[in-house]
Amino acid sequence: MLPLEGVKVVEVAQNLAGPYAAEILGMLGAEVVKIERPEGDDARGWGPPFFEDIATSFHSVNRNKRSVALDLKDARAVAWLTEFVRGQDILVQNMRPGSLEAMGLGAEPLRAINPRLIYCNLHGFGARGPKALHPGYEPTVQAFAGMFSMNGTIDGPPSRVGMQVLDLGTGVWAALGCLAALQRRHHTGEGCVVDTSLLETGIGWMAQHITGYNITGRQPPRDRTGNPKLIVFRAFDTADGEIVVAAANDRLFVKFCAVLGHPEWGADPRFRTNKDRIAHRSVIEPLLEAAMRTRTNAEWEALLEAAGVPASPIHDIAAVKAHPHVQALGIFQRMGRFDFEGVALPVSFDGARPPVREGAPVLGEANAALGAPVPKRG
Repeated sequence: MLPLEGVKVVEVAQNLAGPYAAEILGMLGAEVVKIERPEGDDARGWGPPFFEDIATSFHSVNRNKRSVALDLKDARAVAWLTEFVRGQDILVQNMRPGSLEAMGLGAEPLRAINPRLIYCNLHGFGARGPKALHPGYEPTVQAFAGMFSMNGTIDGPPSRVGMQVLDLGTGVWAALGCLAALQRRHHTGEGCVVDTSLLETGIGWMAQHITGYNITGRQPPRDRTGNPKLIVFRAFDTADGEIVVAAANDRLFVKFCAVLGHPEWGADPRFRTNKDRIAHRSVIEPLLEAAMRTRTNAEWEALLEAAGVPASPIHDIAAVKAHPHVQALGIFQRMGRFDFEGVALPVSFDGARPPVREGAPVLGEANAALGAPVPKRG
């Protein structure tokens, strides 16, 4: 039995954050009905690549759902959705700010007819403040949250984080909020409104840097692969590539120096603690860099692993998929009826990972089964 079997979720969302939140709930066993515009979620066209005319972006966050196509400008569709919500436990939405409220589908009227409903909003900039009604997209909110300022090379321009860390991270927070609200409902019998946003996720990811700024008043420096607060915690050039070494404490630093063939560096008073190493960065880092260029990635990986020093070559996607350790995790699963593999939920229960039961739905495939009005297509 999956943890959320019997829980009913209606998703009125598009793109990535809201659909990912609902997909997490669906992967955990909830029954998820996805409400889409007559032309479908924008993410259906976010390609290439495509598989069976559906963008892989859509495939990746819309599994284990049924699709209902509705024109919410039609009073019949609004009436159907309002009645449908009576039997739902959770509503997840990330539509344009204010749009559902204008249709009478906001939290207040829907919770009036279903007090047990958990109404989850995923905003761009948050539920309050001057920008509450502004739409938010990954790159604009990364920039606003200060994440660009921490990403990129030391002397180069600021850069965005390459993955959709705010969209997907906000989806995780939304799902976590819904689960906490379900637990509270067991005690109170009442649902509630859950709010999260891309901006709050971004600021949350920046917490370590913001806390440091609050103490020092200084913008933290960027480091392409490392952490300016730690030595050793970065990538090094080797004879045939790059490898990341995370000798993140004094004991590991001593082991690292021994692997390099220079145990005297680990005993040197200038490098004995991380604070000492930071103070003498200009001395120790060139020594480490020169030593690391003497062997290949594979040689260093084997030596460092044997010594218990965390390290990894910089993998591309093909290397990640092919690695026997990743294969052993069983995190890749067939996407329902579709003949390709996707990434399953990154959590297991008693050693079993929740299965991908169905792939991304065909637009409007559940209208007839659920008695929803079929939108007119112009």
